[in-house]
Amino acid sequence: MRKILVTGGSGYIGSHTVVELVNAGFEPIIIDNYSNSSPEVLQNIEKLCHRKITHYKEDCNNEEKLRKIFLDHQISGVIHFAAYKAVGESVENPLKYYENNIGSLISVLKVMAEFSVNSIVFSSSCTVYGQPENLPVSEESEIIKANSPYGYTKQVCEQILIDLIQSNPKFKVVLLRYFNPIGAHPSSLIGELPIGIPNNLVPFITQTGAGWRKELTVFGADYNTIDGTCVRDYIHVVDLANAHVKALEWLQNKDENLGVFNIGTGNGVSVLQAIKAFEKVSNSSLNYVKGKRRAGDVEQIWASNTKAEKELNWKAKYTLEEAMEHAWKWQLSLGRKTEN
Repeated sequence: MRKILVTGGSGYIGSHTVVELVNAGFEPIIIDNYSNSSPEVLQNIEKLCHRKITHYKEDCNNEEKLRKIFLDHQISGVIHFAAYKAVGESVENPLKYYENNIGSLISVLKVMAEFSVNSIVFSSSCTVYGQPENLPVSEESEIIKANSPYGYTKQVCEQILIDLIQSNPKFKVVLLRYFNPIGAHPSSLIGELPIGIPNNLVPFITQTGAGWRKELTVFGADYNTIDGTCVRDYIHVVDLANAHVKALEWLQNKDENLGVFNIGTGNGVSVLQAIKAFEKVSNSSLNYVKGKRRAGDVEQIWASNTKAEKELNWKAKYTLEEAMEHAWKWQLSLGRKTEN
């Protein structure tokens, strides 16, 4: 397995994964419509990789364009990132999420079948667990109805892939259930830069710290948690990127055709604890206010990651403070400005 099609490869997680794929000897082929990323990201990916990266500005829902990419390259596997990913937005506009997140996977799978490409790593999410009754969640935890349309699209896509395995025993799938990726590449060449107002906590923290935003709103301070704020498992994006390399190796070396793995640190961190970690590494105080709960948010969740450690030979290396430090350095590399 050498040439890997990376859908959404210029996005936050995709860009870091492309770098790690090159480091591991794979040849990534990027397809991205830049709906939540920028073509300029490619320049910095190439700086980190010391080589040109083949890329296409196309939409994964366009089967004709996908077919042309498969014709031009001997694709041996796919990592599918391309999806909308904001919980709050999915509550406000569910049809957008159902059409794109489920539709794009179906298009990719149909073209894969045409070209007899039978290996895929799917970008799933801990949102498939909904609000779990027991913590930490393991891969055997019950899958209950997700709290948001975004989470439900991940559940549906997982089921589509499992159903395909039943109909085609040659088809091999790894489902990576991410927890909350944060941080940036230690070089500060690539990181998280959402278009418009951030939906994720850490870019909103760093943009507020840099003066791009007037203040940060903490959504909900009355949850049944250590300090009343939501609890998440924050994982460094480079650690997450490395999990995709391990997933491809698993597909190459295992006879099994389905691998399901939680990718997290195994530690629950509250929103206020995350803010304090940022204040420590930035040596500053963050301007934040406590607001109402946000629709679709889970109260608390963190991972049991023992299965990934054992079967993928993968383990998170970076600490929360290191991730915050890298996120802050990335933010500072973008410059201080006011963009409220």
